[in-house]
Amino acid sequence: MSLLFLNTFILLRLIIKLYETYFHSLISNLLYELPIKEWFLSLGTKYNVNPWIFGGIYVGAIPFFSLSVAWIIKNYRKDKSIILPVFFALLFFISAYIYLIIAGKNVPLWVYAVVVLMIIYGVYSTMNKIKKKISSSK
Repeated sequence: MSLLFLNTFILLRLIIKLYETYFHSLISNLLYELPIKEWFLSLGTKYNVNPWIFGGIYVGAIPFFSLSVAWIIKNYRKDKSIILPVFFALLFFISAYIYLIIAGKNVPLWVYAVVVLMIIYGVYSTMNKIKKKISSSK
């Protein structure tokens, strides 16, 4: 198990380094050259949600979510409990939305409705993926 976390840590450091080296300046340049930059960044000020933090949490949680799904499948195949990996998968899946709910101020109700619908769809599609992977291995 510690090897899994070590590999995850190494992968995360690589992603951060790639982001710092290449993607940050590319994304920043694109946003500063587009007219939607002011609108996009104003949403953070208007609703007290930093779009960079939200995006960082959203993208940063993807590898951890994927590892949690792999952990679910591995535990299911070995007839071990899947409660802990399901908890972590759910936590990583909704982590950016948790930030939105905690930090957001005066966020319109329709945004929360969209978030709930996205979570429901995400849980549904993830369950289908897991079922397919489990059934394909039998």
